[in-house]
Amino acid sequence: MKTALICVSFGTSVPSARKSIELVENALRKELPQADFFRVFTSSIIRRKLAAQREVIWSMQEALQVLTGGEYDRILVQPTHFLYGYEYENIRDCVQEAKKQFPAITLGVPLLSNTADVQQLAEILNRAFPQKQNGAVVFMGHGSEHFANVVYLALQAAFHMIGRKDMFVGTVEGWPEVEDVLKQIQQGGYANVQLAPLMLVAGDHALNDMAGEEEDSWKSVLAMQGLSVECFLQGMGMNPEIQQMYCRHLNELL
Repeated sequence: MKTALICVSFGTSVPSARKSIELVENALRKELPQADFFRVFTSSIIRRKLAAQREVIWSMQEALQVLTGGEYDRILVQPTHFLYGYEYENIRDCVQEAKKQFPAITLGVPLLSNTADVQQLAEILNRAFPQKQNGAVVFMGHGSEHFANVVYLALQAAFHMIGRKDMFVGTVEGWPEVEDVLKQIQQGGYANVQLAPLMLVAGDHALNDMAGEEEDSWKSVLAMQGLSVECFLQGMGMNPEIQQMYCRHLNELL
């Protein structure tokens, strides 16, 4: 039986951020060394930017068109996306369409697919960001208008339930926003804040929306309120325990 493993990421055009994706991909490869590995980026904008630099990365449709041509007996699709959001639904639709010609194709779940995943991520980040006196940790997620956005609130609740009431979660394009997080920081009386991306990569959102020098960046918004702000510019994909969460989801497909 010949197996193909497709790792599907949103992608990044920031070269230094690419390492986070590659480390997750490498962990998945080690988990299934007998499979042929393929990379997919779902962002058409990022694929175009990379194509201009003479690097071709498949879209989901392109990958399935090639790989369901008869060479493979089984295709496993493992996304690196965090939520069951719109991006994940697009991947699922592509896989469902491919099943009409190729039944032996299976789609894995996103990083946070159930309550246990949320609890596990909370424990991992609890270890990665030790509590500091008079300090808060703020995670910046991407956010979505999709109902799956409630996972961010569930993660903050999981932090607080394990005693980390100094940990907060906000989003760039969803709710809670940075202003909502700021109110909680002020209510808690914290003076120091560590900002970290709750994203696979520390790409454009982390470098600009979170840590940028513009007055509307999260760092600037918090600093203007008299808070001392430190930025942690490392994607979640760099954390070996989070890499293993993706590997666990891949093993569930097997």
